[in-house]
Amino acid sequence: MQPDIGQINVLLALFGFIIGAAAGAAFVYFFRRFRLNREVRLAERKASKIATEAEYKAKEAIREARREADKLKATADTEYRERRTELQRNENRLVQKESTLERKLEDVERRGRELTNKSERVESLRTQLEEARGKQLEQLELISGMSSDEAKKSLLETVEVEIRDETSRRLRNWEAELKESERKKTQEILAQAIQRCASEVVAEATVTSISLPSDEMKGRLIGREGRNIRALEQATGVDLIIDDTPEAVTLSSFDPVRREVARLALNKLILDGRIHPARIEEVVAKAKEEVDAVIYSAGEQAAYDVGVAGLRPELLRLLGRLKFRTSYGQNVLIHSIEVAQMAGMIAAELGANVATAKKAGLLHDIGKAVDREVEGTHAAIGADLVKQWDKSAEVVQGIAEHHGETESTSLWGFIVAAADAISSARPGARRESLEGYLQRLKALEDIASSFKGVEKTYAIQAGREIRILVRPEEIDDLGAMRLARDIVKKVEEGLQYPGQIKITVLRETRAVDYAK
Repeated sequence: MQPDIGQINVLLALFGFIIGAAAGAAFVYFFRRFRLNREVRLAERKASKIATEAEYKAKEAIREARREADKLKATADTEYRERRTELQRNENRLVQKESTLERKLEDVERRGRELTNKSERVESLRTQLEEARGKQLEQLELISGMSSDEAKKSLLETVEVEIRDETSRRLRNWEAELKESERKKTQEILAQAIQRCASEVVAEATVTSISLPSDEMKGRLIGREGRNIRALEQATGVDLIIDDTPEAVTLSSFDPVRREVARLALNKLILDGRIHPARIEEVVAKAKEEVDAVIYSAGEQAAYDVGVAGLRPELLRLLGRLKFRTSYGQNVLIHSIEVAQMAGMIAAELGANVATAKKAGLLHDIGKAVDREVEGTHAAIGADLVKQWDKSAEVVQGIAEHHGETESTSLWGFIVAAADAISSARPGARRESLEGYLQRLKALEDIASSFKGVEKTYAIQAGREIRILVRPEEIDDLGAMRLARDIVKKVEEGLQYPGQIKITVLRETRAVDYAK
């Protein structure tokens, strides 16, 4: 029986399929094995590369660590050498000091021995001199034929005659000097007496008259129970005089700055019409600011008039304060301008620096702006002030020396002193009485201010009254009475004055609150 062809085809197809599947499986197996081997080689190369890099980094880290260690070692060696060198220097210095001290000690011991030897020699010489003196006395007694007592008596008689003659001659000289001094003193006394008669000058310099729109304004200035006039006098420190003079009141104070502040404040109050204690204090504060501005402007104008440039604002402000200061009745700012101009002329004639001379002349009395608050003469105070804000040593020297208070006087001191004397010596330039009057009032205020608890002091009524404002938290009512008695005792002991002085102690307590 022959096989069926269909079966054979099926078998062939099955056999081919098996062979194809086996070939495909073999291909897949070998392909996967090839790819696996490739990945293994790549992994091996990557691992080898990583190992190589790790080894390189490790070697580099080791080298870096070695370099760092070498650097640290070098630094440590350097520090060690430096410290060793420093210790060696210190040791050398100590050795030198020790040797120096030893030499000094030896020198001291040597000098001590020398002093001892000299002392012994001096003692020996003193003994020899005593012996020689005794021998000379014996020889003199033999030569003169007189004893020591007789020689002393003769010598005393001779000296007595010479002394009597010398005394007579000196008495004649002293008598002539006393007559001359008596003549000069008499002239000074007469001059002072004449000056003290110029009472109208003092009155003009210490009072200011204020015009009123009507006499009704006087009552408003006084206020209910006098509270307005008291507030104005306490705030300004001046005496407001309201008398029968029609449509006018008078401000009286020895301090022209206070008087100017009171004048400005009173004019503002009169124009405004609102007059009460709180308003008075506000207006007085504004007036003080305006006066400060006027002071600075006066200083600038004085420097401009003289031609002195480059002054600091502090010096200009102090210079402007001299506008309200007088010296023996002479305005100090005008006097300073005159001195500056004359000093410039003198310097030009001498061939010296004109600008320096003018500056020294303009600032020579600047110490008078603060001499009532600072101890010392106005020349020394002015020199110290100018030294702070002006670097010119010649200017400071001229200010310090213009009254001859220093040991020596330079060219600038002579120039300023000469210009100062010319300005002060003009006929009618100064009056002694005004300066003494102002000094007495200032001394009166200083005595009252020296007590503890005193806040402000004002000398008014031409020095016949002083008003003292005290701090209410420090002084009670009984303490105010005790303070008045203590001030009276000190004034009686420390001042000389005509008539009597009224001491008024004011203690004020204020309660302030705000409605919101």
